[in-house]
Amino acid sequence: MKKVVVAAALVVFGAGAAFAADVITLPAKNGNVTFNHKKHQEALKDCKVCHEKGPGKIEGFGKDWAHKTCKGCHSDKGAGPTKCADCHKK
Repeated sequence: MKKVVVAAALVVFGAGAAFAADVITLPAKNGNVTFNHKKHQEALKDCKVCHEKGPGKIEGFGKDWAHKTCKGCHSDKGAGPTKCADCHKK
């Protein structure tokens, strides 16, 4: 249980740091996920695509949100990683 709490806290911290860094690393059980925030900002041009309530912390951010939103967007656009090992690096 402690590991889950620590992992969740690190994910929330990483999500909050997204605006402070061009590239962030999100810790995950299956391997860390490196996320290029600057590249996504430039490509999407609209923060509300991910940040529904505007810039800042993503409400509900976590594994389920990322798999639905990130992987879903990549699948819909036919661009970006969609397989586990494409994002999760050990």
